[in-house]
Amino acid sequence: MFTVKQLSKLAGVTPRTLHHYDDIGLLKPSHVGNNGYRYYGEDAVLRLQQILLYRELDIPLDDIKKIMGHREYDVMGALQSHKEALSKQAVRINRLIQTVDNTINHLKGNKKMSDEKLFEGFSEEEQEKYALEAEQLYDPETVRESNRKWKAYSAAKKEAILAEGNTIYKDMIAILPKGANSAEAQAIVERWRKHMDYFWTPNLEQLLGLANGYNDDPKFKANFDKMDPRLAEFMRDAVKVYIESKK
Repeated sequence: MFTVKQLSKLAGVTPRTLHHYDDIGLLKPSHVGNNGYRYYGEDAVLRLQQILLYRELDIPLDDIKKIMGHREYDVMGALQSHKEALSKQAVRINRLIQTVDNTINHLKGNKKMSDEKLFEGFSEEEQEKYALEAEQLYDPETVRESNRKWKAYSAAKKEAILAEGNTIYKDMIAILPKGANSAEAQAIVERWRKHMDYFWTPNLEQLLGLANGYNDDPKFKANFDKMDPRLAEFMRDAVKVYIESKK
């Protein structure tokens, strides 16, 4: 049996996290002593592992509770799914690491990179995720329709769309000194808005939500920082100006 302190140290989570999981019925202790202390046995430890694996995949706690609470929940099947999902993440992360290494060498003058190589780590999956981020806050059916729309494109069309998106970001970087309210920046925001139509058509509020996500979501921010540390904030400011001009 593990105490809260022992299990939190073992799993790399805080005691407060374990208390919260208990409070919401996600992870109950195996036994509560007369002294009120929580004790966790092997079943609880394995359940915690499952929870943390789902959290690693950015699945909300409420959804995890529903998944693991289903009477047909299969631990072995879930582990296999975790392995497949994490393997895909590993491939993507390794590709991003390689892109960062290549960029460092490029900036040091050790190895010249083409414009395409600068964006090599930004896969189709990542680009699609950017476009869907804001809409997930509003209408799940829109998310499903957007996925159907994207999957209907041919491989050549997808490649062209992603190339267009990369060009928009590169062009925005090029005019950073002109300011977010410049005519050049606003023209690029208009191109960016039209580019979103390949995935979905956001209203002005959703458009701002997407631009805010570039700054507020650590994963998105990190990817934009690899292009230029100023880009995410500049995009948000330019989009704000764009939206004000449309009101």
